[in-house]
Amino acid sequence: MRKARFTEDQRVKILREADKTPVAQVAKQHGISEQTIYVWRKRYGQRDAADMKELCALQYEDARLKKLLAERDLAIEIMKAINANKW
Repeated sequence: MRKARFTEDQRVKILREADKTPVAQVAKQHGISEQTIYVWRKRYGQRDAADMKELCALQYEDARLKKLLAERDLAIEIMKAINANKW
C-alpha cells in the first residue's frame, strides 16, 4: 500500500491554512492540487488535530479487534472440523 505524503495532522493544518488564505495559494505552497484540498475538506470537515489523533487510535483499535475476532472464528471452525472427523 502506498504511504501517504501527509499525515492526518498535517492535512488538518493545511485545511486550517486554507480557511484563512486562498485555496490556490495554499495548494501551490504545499505542492498539492486545489482539488485535493477540497477532497480533504469533504473528508475531514471541521475536525481539529486532537480529533484526528483520537480517530486514528479508534481505527487502529477497531482493526485489532476485527483481527482477533477473525482468528477466534477460524479457531472455532477448526475445532468443528476436528470434532466432525472424530465421530
